[in-house]
Amino acid sequence: MQANQQPLVEGSGTQPPRSGQRGTGLQVLALLLFLGASALAAGLGGLATVSNVNGWYATADKAPWSPPNWVFGPVWTGLYLAMAVAAWLVWRRRGGKSRAALTSYGVQLVLNLLWTPVFFGLYPVLGTPALWTAFAIIVALAVAVATTVTLFGPISRAAGLLMLPYLSWVVFAASLNLWAALNN
Repeated sequence: MQANQQPLVEGSGTQPPRSGQRGTGLQVLALLLFLGASALAAGLGGLATVSNVNGWYATADKAPWSPPNWVFGPVWTGLYLAMAVAAWLVWRRRGGKSRAALTSYGVQLVLNLLWTPVFFGLYPVLGTPALWTAFAIIVALAVAVATTVTLFGPISRAAGLLMLPYLSWVVFAASLNLWAALNN
C-alpha cells in the first residue's frame, strides 16, 4: 500500500459495494422503475376497464361470489405495489438465479397486462369467445405467477411471500372469469 492510500474500512462508505450490493441511488431508481412498471400495467389495464365496467360488465351474469366493483381498485393497487417491491428485492440480490426470476416476473406482468383488455375490451366485439380467450390468458398468468413465486422464494423469502396474495387473487379472478365465460 502506498503511503497516501488508506485502507478501505467496512462500513466507512469508501468501500465499493460487494457483489450482491448496489448503491443507494441505484437502489432507489430501480425501486421507482419497478413501481413505474406496475403503475403502467395498472394504468393500461384501467383504460380497458373503465369504459366496460359500467357497460356490458354491469349487466353481465357474474359469479355469486363476485365482490362489488369498488373492491377491485384497492386490491389491485396493493397487489401491484407488493409485486413491484418483490421484484425489487430479487433484483437487489444480483444472483445467478435473479435473471430467470425477473424474466418470469416480466412474463407474468405482460400476461397480466393482456388479460384486462381481452376480458373487458373484446367482449363487446367477440362475445363469449373473448371471455374464453381471457380465461386461457389468466390460467397462463396463474402458472406464471406460481413460477415467479417459486423462483423468488429462494432468492428472497420476503419477495416470495409478497407474491402469494397476488397468486391467490389471480386464482380467484380466474374463477370469476370462468363463471363469466360459462354464463355469458
